[in-house]
Amino acid sequence: MKESTKRESTLATYIVMACTLASRLLGFVREALINHFFGAGSSADVLRAIFNFPNNMRKLLAEGALSSAFIPELSRQLVEDESGKKAKSLTASILGLLLLITIPLTLLFIIFPGAAVNILTDFKDPAQTELGTRLMPLLISYIFFVSISALLMGVLNSHKRFFVPAITPVFFSISVISSVLLFHDRLGIFSMAMGVIGGGIGQILIQIPSFRKLGYSLKPSLSFKSEEFRRVMVSWGPILLTSSIFSVNQIIAQRFASMLEVGSISAMNNAIIFWQLPFGLFVNSLLTVIYPKMSRQVAAGDMDGLGESLIYGWRGLMAMLLPSAAVFMTIGAPIIAVAMQRGEFTSHNTLMAAEVLFAYSTGLLFVGAYNFSQRAFYALGDYKTPIKVSLVLVAVDILFSVLFLFVWKVGVSGLAYANTIAYFAGLFIYFFVIQKRVTLSGGRKLLITLGKVFAALAAGLLWLWFMNRLWGNEWWTGGYSFRALGILMFYGLGYVVVVLGAYHLLKVEFLSIMRRKG
Repeated sequence: MKESTKRESTLATYIVMACTLASRLLGFVREALINHFFGAGSSADVLRAIFNFPNNMRKLLAEGALSSAFIPELSRQLVEDESGKKAKSLTASILGLLLLITIPLTLLFIIFPGAAVNILTDFKDPAQTELGTRLMPLLISYIFFVSISALLMGVLNSHKRFFVPAITPVFFSISVISSVLLFHDRLGIFSMAMGVIGGGIGQILIQIPSFRKLGYSLKPSLSFKSEEFRRVMVSWGPILLTSSIFSVNQIIAQRFASMLEVGSISAMNNAIIFWQLPFGLFVNSLLTVIYPKMSRQVAAGDMDGLGESLIYGWRGLMAMLLPSAAVFMTIGAPIIAVAMQRGEFTSHNTLMAAEVLFAYSTGLLFVGAYNFSQRAFYALGDYKTPIKVSLVLVAVDILFSVLFLFVWKVGVSGLAYANTIAYFAGLFIYFFVIQKRVTLSGGRKLLITLGKVFAALAAGLLWLWFMNRLWGNEWWTGGYSFRALGILMFYGLGYVVVVLGAYHLLKVEFLSIMRRKG
C-alpha cells in the first residue's frame, strides 16, 4: 500500500474534520433538545449517568482499546499481503470475538440492571435509582452496536476510506433527535433510549456497503489460532488494561459527581459536549488519519517518518486546540446560554456548565496531545509504558479530585481541574520517554509554531475584548434569542477570521500545507 504524503494526510484530515463537524453540530442539536424537554436536573442526571457507562465501555471494546490493537495489525497485513486474504481472515476473527464478548455482557446487564446502577452511582433519591434500573436494559445495547460499528470503521480507515466512517455518527444523532422530537410526549425520557437503539443499528448499516465492496464479509469466525490474531490479542491486553484504568477513573468521577448537588452530572456532561467539539473535530480527525500512517511507518521501519508524524501532529494540535480553549474560557457562558438555555434548562444550569467548561478547557491541549502521543507508543508495539503512565495519571486525578471536592470545596468543577492536572503529568512523562526512542528533529519547528499560535491567539482575544466592551454582559443572560444568536455569531466568526488571518500572515504550516505538493 502506497504511503500517503503530508498533503494527502491533510486532505484526509480535513475530510474527516468536515464530517465530524457535521456530526458534532447535530450532537449539539440532540443535546439541546434533551435539555429543552428534560432539563438538567434529577431525571437528566440519571439519563446521562446510565448512558455514560455504555458510552465509556466503547473505549474498551470499540474505537478505543480494540481498534488501537486491531488497526496496526490490519495495516501490517495490508502492507505484507497484497492479496488481502490475511486481512479478511483477521477481521472475521475479531468480529467473532466481539460477538462472544458483547452479547453475554449485554444480557448480563439486562438481567441485573439494579445491581449495575448501584455500582455506577450513589444517588440519594430512590426514584433516581428506580429510573436508572429501567433505563439500563435499553441503553446497554449501545455497547453491542458501537463495537460492531467500530470494527467496520477500523477496516475502512485502514484502507484509507475516511468519508463513510466519519459521516456515520451523523446518523446516530439523527436517530436520537427524531426519536426525542416524535415520542417525548408519549415516552418521556425513554424516547432518547429508543433513539440510541435506532442510531446504533444505523451506524452499522451505513458502513456495510463500503465494507463489502472492499471484499470483506460480515460472517464471523471463531478461529482464533492465526499468528495475526495472536498479535492483536497480545497488543489488546495491555491496551485493555490501560483503558480499563481510565474507565474505572471515570466511574469514580461520576460517583463523586452524584454525591454533589443535583445537576452536577448534567453540568459535567453539558460542559463536555462543548469541550468535545474541538476535541472530536481536531484530535480524533488527526488520529483517524495519522495513527494508521504511524502504524505503517513502524511496520516499514521508518522511525524518522514516525518522528515527523509526531511533530506534525503536535503542531497541528497546538494550532487548533489553543484557540478553541481560549474561546471556551472567555465566552463559555454566552455560548452555553444561547445554545442550551430554553425550556427546562435554566440560567443556573448555564452557569454550572460554564464553570465546568472553563475548568476542562484549561487542559484541552494536554488531553489532546496525551491521546495522540499514546497512539505513537501503540504503533511502536509498546503497551507497558501507557499502562504505567495511565496508573500515574489516574492516581493524580483521584488525589486532586479528593482535594478539590472535600478539602478545598471547589464543587463539580474541581473534577475538571483535577483532570487537567493529571493529563499534564501524563503528557510530561510521555514526552520524556518518547524523545529517547524516536528522533524528534522538529523540536525547533514545534517552538516556532507555539510562538505563532500565541501571537494569533493574542489578536483573537483582543477581538473578543473589543466585542465585550461593545455589547456588555447582559445580551446572553436570557438564553436563546435571535438577537443573542446574531451577536454570538458575530463574536465567533470575527474570532475565527482574526485567528485564521493571523495564521495566514504568520505562515502556520499546518494550514498552509494544503497549498503545496506533498
